[in-house]
Amino acid sequence: MVVILGSGLEAVDLGPPDASVSYASIPHFPSPRSPGHPGRLDLCGRVAVLRGRAHYYEGWDFEEIVRPVRAMALLGARGLVATNAAGGVNPAFRPGDLMLIADHLNLMGGNPLRGAPRFTDLTEAYDGGLRRRLRGVARAAGWRLREGVYAAVPGPCYETPAEVRMLRRMGADAVGMSTVPEVLAAVEAGMRVAGISLVANRAAGLGRGRISHEEVLAASRRAVPRLQAVVRAAIAFMLQERAHPGRLIY
Repeated sequence: MVVILGSGLEAVDLGPPDASVSYASIPHFPSPRSPGHPGRLDLCGRVAVLRGRAHYYEGWDFEEIVRPVRAMALLGARGLVATNAAGGVNPAFRPGDLMLIADHLNLMGGNPLRGAPRFTDLTEAYDGGLRRRLRGVARAAGWRLREGVYAAVPGPCYETPAEVRMLRRMGADAVGMSTVPEVLAAVEAGMRVAGISLVANRAAGLGRGRISHEEVLAASRRAVPRLQAVVRAAIAFMLQERAHPGRLIY
């Protein structure tokens, strides 16, 4: 299975890697250009950890962005845990909260499945059974684990207060500049998907002062221990279920 670690989340520890290689050393892998994305593939047992991702706002096209996920799917990966740092659109969300992605709004202006008639069903792009499992893990640990809709925008500018009000009326709870392209590619490939957003800041107009990427990275790094536990639970669940494919364990 595959784990993508988003902005400032590169320190999540999923065990010592059996092998580690820079994206720049892998033909056709896009190398991230944004701080907080080291661009390294770690192989940790049965888990491929993508430490960082390429973004549309960096100049990559959608086909390039999803290439690592497609490569892992071709190598046999059947599950994806995609993480990101996001702005809180829901006024009840606070910086440092973790949000399970239940659904998304693709406002990026493109789709990696374009170019062929890939009519992929997205009724449950984010696996409901896995979300139930992770909610149970959070309750047992005494954490607050939010759940909501993630809006993906192209960036690189942060949203205006007017855009944030629009997103809220559209049903968004958090907003970011990634994740949805990889999720679309993963669902098309038949992978089970979990999405987890770290609410790094209140979106424009909901907090005090200006928003900066440094603030986002700092908030992400503070949340690493909790995110690490949730990601590990997702990995354990998916690997256990794959080992017992006929068994319902959630």
